[in-house]
Amino acid sequence: MASSPCGITNFDSGLEIKTRSVEQTLIPLVSQITTLINHKDKPKKSERTLAAIHRVGQAVSMAVGRFVAVGEAIATENQELKEEMGQACFEARRAGDAIAQLTDASATTAAVVTPTPVQSDWRATVFSDRTAMVKAARLLLSSVTKVLVLADRIVIKQIIASRNKVLVTLDHLERVSTFQDFVHIFSQFGNEMVEFAHLTGDRQNDLKDENKKARMAAARAVLEKCTMMLLTASKTCLRHPDCESARINKDAVFQRMRCALEQVIEIVTEARSSGETRALPASLYNGIKDFKSRVESLREGGGLDSTPPQSLVGQLEALVERTEDFTDSAYTSHEQRQAILGLCQVTRQDAQQLVQAWVEAQAAHAQEVTEEVEVCIIKTCQSICDLRRELHKVAVSRAADLLRAHGEQLPLRALRVSGGEGNLEAVGEYTRTLTEQKEQLVETCRLLGHVSGTEPLEITCVHAEETFHVIGPQIISASQTLALHPSSKIAKENLEVFCEAWESQLCDMALLLREITDVSEGRRGDKKQYLSLPRPGKHTANLKTAKAVKLDAEEQTSMAKLGVELRLLSSDMDGELDKWEEQEHDVVRHSQSLASMAYSMYLFTRGEGLLKTTLDLFHQAEVLSEEGIQLCSSLSNFSIQLVEEEKTALTTEMEKLLALCQQLQTGAKTPVQGKTPVQGKTATFQKVDSSIQTSRAIMAIVLSLLPLCNKLNRKYKSERNSLGSPQGWRERQDASTPVREDGPINGKNSNGFGVKSLGEHMAGMNLLESK
Repeated sequence: MASSPCGITNFDSGLEIKTRSVEQTLIPLVSQITTLINHKDKPKKSERTLAAIHRVGQAVSMAVGRFVAVGEAIATENQELKEEMGQACFEARRAGDAIAQLTDASATTAAVVTPTPVQSDWRATVFSDRTAMVKAARLLLSSVTKVLVLADRIVIKQIIASRNKVLVTLDHLERVSTFQDFVHIFSQFGNEMVEFAHLTGDRQNDLKDENKKARMAAARAVLEKCTMMLLTASKTCLRHPDCESARINKDAVFQRMRCALEQVIEIVTEARSSGETRALPASLYNGIKDFKSRVESLREGGGLDSTPPQSLVGQLEALVERTEDFTDSAYTSHEQRQAILGLCQVTRQDAQQLVQAWVEAQAAHAQEVTEEVEVCIIKTCQSICDLRRELHKVAVSRAADLLRAHGEQLPLRALRVSGGEGNLEAVGEYTRTLTEQKEQLVETCRLLGHVSGTEPLEITCVHAEETFHVIGPQIISASQTLALHPSSKIAKENLEVFCEAWESQLCDMALLLREITDVSEGRRGDKKQYLSLPRPGKHTANLKTAKAVKLDAEEQTSMAKLGVELRLLSSDMDGELDKWEEQEHDVVRHSQSLASMAYSMYLFTRGEGLLKTTLDLFHQAEVLSEEGIQLCSSLSNFSIQLVEEEKTALTTEMEKLLALCQQLQTGAKTPVQGKTPVQGKTATFQKVDSSIQTSRAIMAIVLSLLPLCNKLNRKYKSERNSLGSPQGWRERQDASTPVREDGPINGKNSNGFGVKSLGEHMAGMNLLESK
């Protein structure tokens, strides 16, 4: 290894940062080191600058010392990491000491009583050893990163250990033979699943890779649903031990639970037990995108001297073969089938003409792409895009029609009734209807996967397809069990749980359809989360004594419906806001904030997102209420320009909105009371339910106001322009409304955490260096 002048060895571990927490931890260190290195570019430095550099160097050294102490303590507690962690800590300490020495001019200045010009120049170049500083900085960053990555292995180890505990208890639960033992073991199992859910939820939010996050979310959703299914399926099997359908139902749930646990560990450890990589099925969207890219690239790369594009024909044929998922479906209409086949044929002809034009141009020794080849490239790209749009239209319209047709859940209702009546014949008839519905949903999810547009959404489509495929037969076996034992309350409860899981998946499919539509229309499919948990001081003052708790799996399940309604309202509001011509309008800005906060609440009901505890949710509810009040203020100013009839219609809804916001604010600030832990938990859950219910009502009113406001805004736009400002009403508002500097949102780009992204932080280095 090469040595620097200070004896620091080069250290290159080739580490990859895979979690946001490691990335964010490195930001302050990158900031300080960049400051030191950037100062090297200045040929002359003042006393003040030298002192500042010295302080920064000492601060880095001291911080590294504390950091290393923690790393060494982790190494002591985890013997399997002791050697690697010890080496990384040793390198980090050496690098920190080297930086402290390189920035320390005190020894030199102490010896200079009356410095001469020569001595002053000599002191000014004490920091000119840029090579040593860069090597020390590189070593420090790599060694600190390695310590963090090694510490991250501890988190993975905790998740694996938690999974192993769950598996052991799951085995005991599967073999239990009495209700008494079942109740005892399931209680233990529930606690272990809550711990596992918290660990994996934190890990999911920490992952940088969006595809892994989507896979983790899918696996955790399966575990969440299976926990309740496992409870009722096991109870049914214990009550009716000789019932074959009950046993089949129970076995299927346990098997699915184990598969989901294994998938979580595969994601966390990035390894499969079989040594194989689980790949997504090839989607038409990606295939068409790649084909179009190859066609367009013919304009580049050496002109007509490159290899003829005959391989494009083979690639296109593979794409056409994949469209058979659409054309071979019994549920695709004749018109849709003919449209797809026709576009496939047009694309074939255009591709063949492109190859022919390319060959003729080469035969004529053309040095550049000819006009005929360029026309063929344009036509081929156009025809493949037309095919993609047609496939998207077919898949989306099929999904929308299916969701509308099955919105009333008639087969499920019929199975509940006929099972409760013990009518096996009717159960058999309705199970055939449900099986057909299941096949339609499975196939539709597959088609949506072809046109999803992003890999995370494609992963979600695969998850939805698998869920319908599995839950359908489970509902059938549960209804058969109830028909055999119509007086059994446990069997009825069991069927109800599986039916609710089916209905929940239909709601998720509706959300998935909206997100796919958003992507196709140029809007982001992965909504940005609202990063404004209240800052210390204002909001936390009201809840200092409140206890922060997390919802367990059962509470999350009961909140799921409310959460989905919030998500749908948020999505509808996004659609309405996109129709506004003035995206900087105050009504738009406040409404966008409300939609983002509602989406955060939706994620909370799923055990995901930035709102980890009930205290976080109450804080967010208070922020949402204040944003709603600010929206009311903007609407009030907006109404000044309206005629009396228009103003009355707006004011009526605005008063309802203001009352709900005040109700939410009061509720969020009211402390939870309960004499016993059980009462306290019940009161907390009721407060959560009330907060989400009120937030939903607020969103519904805002959604109803947006079309009216947009219509009126367009109507009076010309009048506002005549005032000399396209946003005259906003200027009047700004002049009449005092700015609240202590509010939850002090600007459009405020960030409640005060943490910049790594890219923003790096971009701000020049400003830091100049200071």
